[in-house]
Amino acid sequence: MPALQKSHNKDKNQWPVSSLLSHLPKNMIIFLHGEDTYRLKQKLAEIIERYKKVHKSGLNLVYPDTSKTSALRELEDEMNQVSMFKEKKMAVLADVFSSAAFREELLERLDKFEKSEDVFLLYQEGKPDQRTALFKFLKKRAKCQEFESLSGLRLESWIKKEFEKHGTRTDPGAISALVEFLGSDLWAQSNEIQKLACFKNRSIVIREDVEKMVRSKIETDIFETIDAIGQKDKKKALELINNHIEKGDSPIYILSMISYQFRNLLIIKDLLERQVPSYAIAAKSGLHPFVVKKSYYLVKNFSFPQLKKIYQGIFQADVNVKTGRMEPETALEILIAEL
Repeated sequence: MPALQKSHNKDKNQWPVSSLLSHLPKNMIIFLHGEDTYRLKQKLAEIIERYKKVHKSGLNLVYPDTSKTSALRELEDEMNQVSMFKEKKMAVLADVFSSAAFREELLERLDKFEKSEDVFLLYQEGKPDQRTALFKFLKKRAKCQEFESLSGLRLESWIKKEFEKHGTRTDPGAISALVEFLGSDLWAQSNEIQKLACFKNRSIVIREDVEKMVRSKIETDIFETIDAIGQKDKKKALELINNHIEKGDSPIYILSMISYQFRNLLIIKDLLERQVPSYAIAAKSGLHPFVVKKSYYLVKNFSFPQLKKIYQGIFQADVNVKTGRMEPETALEILIAEL
């Protein structure tokens, strides 16, 4: 795939979706991955939206359930069917590094997928194992984009640009405070930037505004809601979510926090099942000790298969929201009801 290999540039997060999808070439495999799930999901939604504008029927955009053992076989059958609209098909596959068995089966089929006329959009939240044959194949043959967590000047620049999108200016102290309180969590940053921009109504946001309206990341995490979900108290969980929405928290942000916490539970459960001592979990996982401490007791309420099923449900809710199939509040209510 020489044409795609040449398209890599120094800034790996800036290739334009419009040029990529306006004239889709053959053999198109796109692979998005990284720890910054906010920018990853933005890029994912951007690519899907561009595809939908070019291919208006919407009937050839598919989301295989990658948690099913039959997912790839069913996908191959789907892609082999002739489209009545003569459109390129697009398959969106999540968590492609979720298991060794899935990786091996996907690798076996990628050669065939690569030779088709269709588009395969693969993504993985977090860092995939770069030692695997699948990663090496994708690195060499796919259009890859990594989303690393922002820090330092890159994070400050991102925050400033987000305020500018809302027509709001900031002083350096306000940006420093947001970095101090929320760090590289762009889901939280985006949510609080919107609140501050609305509050200041296009005037300058200063540090005192941030200190007044934004609490630290640890304080703003919705552990109480997650705890209710962990205790299977659906009524309380829905009440707490409604409280968050009434306070002005974005439903998309709430969904991202639920996803974030269940991802942490999966990581911790996996380490516990591999007999990693509890005192070593923070170091092994890279999670903040406070997050590990708050999450540790919740893990006991779930089996590993249950956590994977819930995480898949969260993914589907996220897809439904991002693709406009469902309003965020409805997606949250259905997600909680089905947990």
